[in-house]
Amino acid sequence: MNVLGIIEKKKSKKKLTKKEIFYIVNGYIKKEIPDYQMSAFLMAVTLNGLNKKETIFLTDALVKSGTKLEFSDLVDKHSTGGVGDKTTLLIAPIVACLGLKMVKMSGGGLGHTGGTIDKLEAIQGFRVDLDHGEIEKSLSEIGVCLIRQLKDLAPADKKIYQLRDVTATTNSIALIASSIMSKKIASGAKVLVIDLKVGRGAFVKNKKEGLELAKLLKEIGKHYQIKVICVLSRMDEPIGYCVGNGLEVIECLDFLKGDFDQDLYDLVVELTSELVSNYQEITFAEAKKEVIKVLEKKQALLKLQEIIENQNGEIDKIMVSSKKQIIPSPTTGYIKKIDSYQIGQMVKQLGGGRQKVNDKIDYGVGFIIHRKIGDFIEKGEPLVTVYYQDKDLAIKDILNSFTFSQESVNKKSIVIAKI
Repeated sequence: MNVLGIIEKKKSKKKLTKKEIFYIVNGYIKKEIPDYQMSAFLMAVTLNGLNKKETIFLTDALVKSGTKLEFSDLVDKHSTGGVGDKTTLLIAPIVACLGLKMVKMSGGGLGHTGGTIDKLEAIQGFRVDLDHGEIEKSLSEIGVCLIRQLKDLAPADKKIYQLRDVTATTNSIALIASSIMSKKIASGAKVLVIDLKVGRGAFVKNKKEGLELAKLLKEIGKHYQIKVICVLSRMDEPIGYCVGNGLEVIECLDFLKGDFDQDLYDLVVELTSELVSNYQEITFAEAKKEVIKVLEKKQALLKLQEIIENQNGEIDKIMVSSKKQIIPSPTTGYIKKIDSYQIGQMVKQLGGGRQKVNDKIDYGVGFIIHRKIGDFIEKGEPLVTVYYQDKDLAIKDILNSFTFSQESVNKKSIVIAKI
């Protein structure tokens, strides 16, 4: 058995055996297979896919490349990656207020999308690397912690995840599914809600692909006896008003104080209610009432502050660039479209994302988008505020991300379907 033969086999659209998949994953984690050969394998998978059995083999190989957490009765959520996606920072404190336990492990940005870990690291002092003892202490004391993926937990996935980010292999259904589920299986989740993004700004571009991925995720969950609920959500515009790590943390604090974008609110309530409903075995309507009550009483705000303090973060020291420029609307009318993919790419160009695996993130750059799809704006009113540091953008490129209409625009629900 050799790596070239496995790459050639998948390049020729042939099925791989369990031994072959374990061979290439274990060889990569042991540094017997170099990045360039793993990149070739990932590209072959991206182009030709894996069937359900192969995907479960890959998931199993990723899980068994490390250890598992021994905690029981955990809930978890995952997003397949969105522009301006800060739901973890909102959902985690809400479920903790309702007595559910969550160890939320997240990664950095992938492709044009932001990463939860990058957002947390925009909070000065915030520790994203906790050991098993510290995780257990956090669960016991406050019911939740937000951390980077543990080094000994599915380490092959972490290494492959970073490689996918810089090799244009982020949009493979099989690679997305195995990456998501390997971390959740290894972390001990019993109930898992997946926010499956669909649209221009997502890795999954249409509902058909979204349903295909949702089915695969649920199949893997069933194989490992994990209850998986997939919520397909619209990613045709950035989520919320802010895109950029520090800016998104501030938006989360404002959200929990009661100042929120309606789409973001609807999505957070939907995802959290599904978690609560399935864990507590109550109706969705009953769970939704509990979630809204926590938000109205500002309990989740206090819990998020507690999480930040517990992990050594300084809530009054969130990194946001001091340099900013307001871009006015070039016309009067309604916002018809916002190219979320292009917005994500531009934040990356400003330094808010990675071009290479080891690139350093500028946590303070990003956009505040003052009008969303369906909103009316007068010519000259603020459309976008750009926060920048060493790099800037052409105004015309920013304006090209927006499409205007003289007629009113009907706004679609952010939730497309639930599986």
